[in-house]
Amino acid sequence: MKRVPLILFLLALGGIAGWFGWQRLKPPEVALVAPTRGPAVDAVYATGLVEPSLEIRIAPRAAGRIVELHADEGDSVRAGQLLARLEDADLRASVTELESKVEYARSQFRRNTELRRAALISQDALDRARTDLAAAEATLRRAREQAGFMRLTAPASGRIIRRDGEIGEYVPVNQVLFYMAGPAPLRITADVDEEDVPRVQRGQRVLIRVDAFPEQVFEGTVGEITPRGDPVARAYRVRIALAGEPPLQIGMSAETNIVIAQREQALLLPAAAVVDGHVWTVDAGRARRRPVTIGVRAPDKVEIRGGLAASDRVIAEPPEGLEEGSRVAVKGAP
Repeated sequence: MKRVPLILFLLALGGIAGWFGWQRLKPPEVALVAPTRGPAVDAVYATGLVEPSLEIRIAPRAAGRIVELHADEGDSVRAGQLLARLEDADLRASVTELESKVEYARSQFRRNTELRRAALISQDALDRARTDLAAAEATLRRAREQAGFMRLTAPASGRIIRRDGEIGEYVPVNQVLFYMAGPAPLRITADVDEEDVPRVQRGQRVLIRVDAFPEQVFEGTVGEITPRGDPVARAYRVRIALAGEPPLQIGMSAETNIVIAQREQALLLPAAAVVDGHVWTVDAGRARRRPVTIGVRAPDKVEIRGGLAASDRVIAEPPEGLEEGSRVAVKGAP
């Protein structure tokens, strides 16, 4: 009677071993998928920043302390408008003094001219008066120019996008005080990898996404490609002209896709179905390896340019270790 449990145990053990053996030997189940038709877009991806097409940096040509500010960030200004004034009391006093000297030299020259006509003075005396007047006028022009350096004016019409300075602050020579955007429209400057630059050309369409407007896609065109790249970043700057007047702000980051080629009604497969340039079909329960020509690759789709017909069906996710002629079981097949 004790042998019965032992026999049952051995039978159960043999059944389990047989089940595992059958699981190991049975062909793997695979799902088939048919190609679909849709657009295939070959694009170069790059990130960039929204910036003005014309950015003017305004800095003083002479050092001084800020005593007046007439423009703030966001203000629209016209050409010649006073933006700021540096301390210039000494220079203005010098200009006033030199104006008096010029007026005196001018009166002396007129007086000597009359005396020379009357032959009461020599020609040398008249020439000296003329020279004194010219020297005084030159000194006055130089002083006025120096005083003008203390006044920062807008070189063109535009908008102040940044101001680095407050009243009472000392500003060295050539330190930028105002950043001004010119009247030209905004653009995007994107850094394109040096490997992709040969594919980029002027006039190509660009699709743009900005985090501030996640539901919108803006469009532009490639305007300029800088001839010299950054050897550290190994990238080239590409200027993108925006279409229309999008609601973008200077300094926003943008993701750009430069469209190299676009084909409508392309033959597409799920990316997982294409492995190392080939797909797997099923013929009479056996896997068959078929090379294909690949076009555009996307994260979830792959364009098939050759080697496959629209009516063909391929294994959606080929099992690991699949070999030519291996038996497979198609899911859903009778």
